[in-house]
Amino acid sequence: MAHDPGTAPCETRGQDHPAAAAAAAAAGGRCCRCWHGAAAAEMKRLLRLAAPTAGSCVLQNAVNIVSLMFVGHLGKLHLAGASLAISITSATGLNVITGMATALDTLCGQAFGAGQYRLVGVYKQRAMVVIALACAPFAFLWAYAGRVLALIGQDAAVAAEAGTYARWLIPSVFVSVPLQCHVRFLQAQSLVLPVAASSGATTLCHLALCWALVYKAGMGSKGAAISNAVSYALNLLILALYVRLSSACKRTWTGFSMDGFKELRGFAALAVPSALMICLEFWAFEILVLLSGRLPNPQLETSVLSICLNTGILLFMVPLGLSYSISTRVSNELGAGQPQAAKLATRVVVCIAFTTGSVLTLAMALLRDVWAHMYSDDKEVVAYYAKMMPILGINFFVDGIHASLAGAITGCGKQKIGAAINLGAFYLAGLPLAVVLAFVFHMNGMGLWLGMVCGSVAKVLLFGCVAWFIDWNKEATKAKDRVLGSSLPERQ
Repeated sequence: MAHDPGTAPCETRGQDHPAAAAAAAAAGGRCCRCWHGAAAAEMKRLLRLAAPTAGSCVLQNAVNIVSLMFVGHLGKLHLAGASLAISITSATGLNVITGMATALDTLCGQAFGAGQYRLVGVYKQRAMVVIALACAPFAFLWAYAGRVLALIGQDAAVAAEAGTYARWLIPSVFVSVPLQCHVRFLQAQSLVLPVAASSGATTLCHLALCWALVYKAGMGSKGAAISNAVSYALNLLILALYVRLSSACKRTWTGFSMDGFKELRGFAALAVPSALMICLEFWAFEILVLLSGRLPNPQLETSVLSICLNTGILLFMVPLGLSYSISTRVSNELGAGQPQAAKLATRVVVCIAFTTGSVLTLAMALLRDVWAHMYSDDKEVVAYYAKMMPILGINFFVDGIHASLAGAITGCGKQKIGAAINLGAFYLAGLPLAVVLAFVFHMNGMGLWLGMVCGSVAKVLLFGCVAWFIDWNKEATKAKDRVLGSSLPERQ
């Protein structure tokens, strides 16, 4: 089989120089064995990143889920109130923090790929400053969450319970900012095992802490809320000690410096669309929970919709792990000047997402009754949730593919396009259709979720078009310009 002049044989490129092989294979004009070899090597790299990343995402999200499970067994009102509080605080704080921190997926990833190691740590410091300033007002909103919910028409009892839970969640927002920045900082360097280990240790401690505060100390739902902040603080402490003491971070973290307070506006210019890209989607689903409070039997509807939302979020951590992994791979390769390797990685991750989405959707359908009992023993809640599961499964499958495409787009730094797509898909299509199905055709909670499935389908089609037309060579040039445009005087 003939090869282009001046290139190494397939075996050499695929084994000794995997990045070069990936670039060559993705560029076209190579033999089938080259492409398959490069794709297989890329799949191994992605899975090595994605498996611990998905695990850490599940474990980090499990803090809220475990708290909700403990509260759910206190009664239907406690479950509805805590669910609504978690929805509100996530939409007005935690999701914003997570979204703004995803700017580090682009910036830290490209700086690390380009060998600008000190800049990786400087970006983390800038992120902590900007995000902390942006999120401080959320604590004030959480303090009055109960009154706000009552004013917008939520059931009075549910709103009061949600307001109490939200007030005790306030300490969580102050811990989440540095925690998320540490997580992104490590993931951009492919240091995913420490994040997974820290998340696992935190989750185990959170189980014991929730039991002690909710039942043993008799604090009820307040104890569950307080345990969140304590668990986040423990996770942050573990990661901060790792960054400070590990030799793996010696080049990328040299301590706080004045460079971390420079170009904050430039960081915010990417952090804001990054937050919108994440939050516009989450906000749309949080609106479903608020709308469910206006349906007949609001405690049942809010409880079931909240369980559906939390189930979807928890299982979404698997494709989200793929999303973060492909973001790391794309940003690293673009920073290193390997655009075709980034292109191949994007193709491979979509195939992985399709396969894992099929398996997890089937598992959701088979375990729907078991999962509902983890949140509530109420027969009405369990039966309603089982009816909702097929719709939830379809939505999860579609969102799994979208997550991989979104990760590639984030690695390129195209968050503004991602935010615009989510705005159109959910607020011009999904939510209006959900309202019509739920309130005009009286399909209630099922109608709300069906409308969002339509929005998700529109979203994945649009993201697919964006990914298909990316000029990878141009993106590599942009990445180089972004890194070299840093204010740091020296190049590491």
